[in-house]
Amino acid sequence: MIHVMLVDDHPIVRAGLRAVLDPVDDIEIVAEAESAQEAVELASRHRPDVVLMDLRLRSGADTGADGVGATARIRALDDAPRVIILTTYASDADIVRAVDAGATGYLLKDTAPDNLISGIREAAVGATVLGPPVAARLLDRMASPTQALTVRELDIVEQLTVGGSNREIARRLFISEATVKSHLVHIFDKLGVNSRTKVIALARERGLID
Repeated sequence: MIHVMLVDDHPIVRAGLRAVLDPVDDIEIVAEAESAQEAVELASRHRPDVVLMDLRLRSGADTGADGVGATARIRALDDAPRVIILTTYASDADIVRAVDAGATGYLLKDTAPDNLISGIREAAVGATVLGPPVAARLLDRMASPTQALTVRELDIVEQLTVGGSNREIARRLFISEATVKSHLVHIFDKLGVNSRTKVIALARERGLID
């Protein structure tokens, strides 16, 4: 029996997943969580084999926590469960952060039920589970590693969409202003642009950010 935990801040999404998974003979849902903190606590208590993790969780008591943060904390547990990100987002920034946090799989919420079920079974035995759009993005990054933005560079690009000076971006990311400037030089070079506006436009066009 594969023990599964559902993590999503929308009750209707969890109900839909339960409707898909409850009839499956070799899968049992052992817990449901709606926040990152609750997910970590329940994972520690119930010891599921696989966690289906929403990427964007609304902030609750654990303000600022999201599916990536919860994934990292769950994967740090002893005898940690496998984590499959189940989300509507497939930007490079989201995928890279999830993989870096230790996610075993990354599926989109429009995944067919049969593919979700097979993905859970594969994750339970240690296999990597990637939806086709996600796999394509990772392959693109592997094919052009020198042009792919790093996790921190993706953070900088996302901060550009929020706005603010280099000093303000540095403060929000807890890094130095000089580090922000250095990252921007590399970002401009990799994307072949010469302005922040063009960085944002090209990053959105390529799906690097939402």
